Amino acid sequence: MTTSPDTLPITRVPRTGLPARAVVVGDPGRAAAVADLLSDAKEVSYHREYRVFTGSWQGTDVVVASHGVGAPGAILLFQELAEAGVSTLIRLGTAGAIRPGIRDGDLVIADAAVRDDGVTQQLIPAEYPAFSAPEAVLALQRAARAADAPYHRGVVWTRAAFQPGFLPLPGEAYTAAGIAAIEMELSALYVFASTHGLTAGGALVVDGANADELVDTEATGGYDPHRNVVAEGVDRGARITLDALRLLASAER
Repeated sequence: MTTSPDTLPITRVPRTGLPARAVVVGDPGRAAAVADLLSDAKEVSYHREYRVFTGSWQGTDVVVASHGVGAPGAILLFQELAEAGVSTLIRLGTAGAIRPGIRDGDLVIADAAVRDDGVTQQLIPAEYPAFSAPEAVLALQRAARAADAPYHRGVVWTRAAFQPGFLPLPGEAYTAAGIAAIEMELSALYVFASTHGLTAGGALVVDGANADELVDTEATGGYDPHRNVVAEGVDRGARITLDALRLLASAER
């Protein structure tokens, strides 16, 4: 299939004209669910894992886009959204809790991320930090408080592999250091955004235990992100994320 000269090659989004603010999610189905919250929602492209909508949230024009699983593919979406005019991106995702006291369905607002993502190490030296824009953190916190939602702030661990393998992991050290949660894409967004002059933030809904934890499957049924408490948290998180984009837009006027 040939690519239209009016669209970008990986995601097939239009080369120009997208709104400046975006919610990015992993699942194409989640992108559609978030888009359902918008006024005048329109699907503008759907290619591979990249499903992209535009619409309006309480008067603020936004993009909702999916990036699939894993940072290498996700950073391709971030790149093409930026080329098409997006300058603020907030990732709405799910994560496994690490810090004690964080419950299923709670929101983790990520101040920064550990760069274990499998792609940014090939782009910039490991010493370069992965950090949220402070204004995005504060907007998410303000929106969470307004929604009376349970939330936590902290550093998250972005890790390329979902399942454990044969190599030892620094889980005990990260737990002792107070890492809040583990997920798979956020550090790539933070590094891409900060190196390209963009604003980025992360809001992660807890959907269970650390994927590397030894789980008693007979007692717990194992990892199951498809529970009502998680679905309710994601819906709440979507509204908080959209509200944070609205607050950021208001602050720029």
